[in-house]
Amino acid sequence: MAQGVPGEGPDAPGPVALECDAAAHLAHEDLSGEVFGAAGLVVRWSGTDGLLALLKRVEGQLTATLHGTDVDLATAERILPVIKERAGRIPWGGRPAGVRVCHAMVHGGPWPATSSPGTTGAGTLAVERRLRPVCCRSFPDALLPAELRQTTPRGSPASWTA
Repeated sequence: MAQGVPGEGPDAPGPVALECDAAAHLAHEDLSGEVFGAAGLVVRWSGTDGLLALLKRVEGQLTATLHGTDVDLATAERILPVIKERAGRIPWGGRPAGVRVCHAMVHGGPWPATSSPGTTGAGTLAVERRLRPVCCRSFPDALLPAELRQTTPRGSPASWTA
């Protein structure tokens, strides 16, 4: 079942919401592929085991939101280990908000959600995602960044030895 509103212009698709059951989703791998644009897929399942089977096929994601009440806590406890392997941020209720640069923010996840699953794309630890260590062994000081020279810009010896 698809519902959508045409976009403006001949090549502008409108938003669409699609729906299928768990059996159809598990039988057609292409239904789990990433889609860019205003598109959503609702997959209906029956029971926690059915949900776990679906979640185990989900690729890495930036976020995965859980919706529920106190009655759903036992189910959430069963599925959370699988979701933690697949998402970098897991909101409870609502929808994932924008990211904020703060100590508590984590925004990443396993491949393909991020190219560096060991770090975060936002927050104060994001700088680790942008670093790539390089070893320059036995280089003359003139070829090293000032911070790594035997004498630092302030004239004091560096705290490391070559």
